Amino acid sequence: MGLRLYDTRSHTLRDFTPRIPGMVSIYLCGPTVVAPPHVGQIRSQVSFDILHRWLINNGNAVLLCRNVTDIEDKIISRSLSEGIPWWRITDPVYRSFARTYTSLGCLPPSVEPRATGHIPEMIEMIEELVAAGHAYESDGNVYFAVDSYPGYGSLSRQQVQHIRITEENDRGKRNPRDFALWKRAKPGEPVWVSPWGEGRPGWHLECSAMARRYLGGEFDIHGGGANLIFPHHENEMAQSRGAGDSFARFWLHNGPVTHRGEKIRKHVRNPLAVPALLDRVRPVELRYYLAAAHYRSPVEFSLAAVEEAATAFRRIERFVLRVGSEASGELPPQFSRAMDDDLSVPQALAAVHATVGEGNAALAAGDRESAVTKCGAVRAMLNVLGLDPLSDVWSRETQLRDVAGAVLGVARNLAEASAAKGDHEHALIMERQIETALSKRHHIEHPALIR
Repeated sequence: MGLRLYDTRSHTLRDFTPRIPGMVSIYLCGPTVVAPPHVGQIRSQVSFDILHRWLINNGNAVLLCRNVTDIEDKIISRSLSEGIPWWRITDPVYRSFARTYTSLGCLPPSVEPRATGHIPEMIEMIEELVAAGHAYESDGNVYFAVDSYPGYGSLSRQQVQHIRITEENDRGKRNPRDFALWKRAKPGEPVWVSPWGEGRPGWHLECSAMARRYLGGEFDIHGGGANLIFPHHENEMAQSRGAGDSFARFWLHNGPVTHRGEKIRKHVRNPLAVPALLDRVRPVELRYYLAAAHYRSPVEFSLAAVEEAATAFRRIERFVLRVGSEASGELPPQFSRAMDDDLSVPQALAAVHATVGEGNAALAAGDRESAVTKCGAVRAMLNVLGLDPLSDVWSRETQLRDVAGAVLGVARNLAEASAAKGDHEHALIMERQIETALSKRHHIEHPALIR
């Protein structure tokens, strides 16, 4: 069985085959850099990072374009209210997102374009839409004519007459559901020159232009959060197809993260911002929490759930640090089946925990050879999920693993010597005592882990 993915547009599981064999092209909606990253935004990046890793594991090269929205209504609103230039907001927030991606072990994208660097491509696409009869100018604004595109509403499965109005019903619109491709400048706003006067691009247009620029008129996967299906992705698809592009072959969306039943909002001082959460758990533990649920499932955030996930990850980590074998590259069949089934990470993690249990049982029986084999399989699985505690990403996080490796190396030598004399019980007790000591030291050196 090959990889099957749930396509939002068809609402079905479909067999995934790259348009170009061995090369997968992905456009992932990145952040609007108006406030530091919160846990809901980062869940999307972790989910698609796992897809990225699984595609690579299956022998594909991945061309990943993850955009940065650095001009948009919320950014301008904050700029005007605080009396500071828009770029003084976007630059530090972008760096905060970049640090967060790195700290959570996300693979870097192939390209990370900023919207403000692609205004000419956006103007060109608008001109094409106007020429094709899909867009019209009105008093310095340019709107996409929803009625001109028969497929409008197909992604979100809505009938046009029932679609809610998501933008201001500006005078000059032919239909209140038409959306802006170009917005005439207002006092104090940043502006660019266009054939329709000074102004700025609409948010939806930005992604269409950047996707075309880096992935071409047709690409494999468009990803993002479920909250973007309408209106953002619906509008993207309409304008790109109106401009003659086939656009995305698959649409993938991760489920939302809520807190107390409500959507997590973008705020400068957000208690659910990732930097605040990393005062309580390590980055690898937060990644485990964000990865553990199926990517399409909604997640109700709670600190208790994060700490439970951290505890579960530490059980895996203790086994890997204790055995410390090389990743074998041999993935258990149940893990591969789970990942091929629309990235079913919960079932994949069940395979990880089962293999850890088998490895610990082998250690208890004095069968170190079997434990090493099991550990190799565990590390191979964790590598796909971006969670291998002995990988370069997480070993840079702390020097504790170097200490643990050295001490446990001595313990293994002593244990083997004891085992050679037939004293398996003494060897097992020795390893457990050292593991307990290291665990206590870990909590002392990392006060964020103290409960």
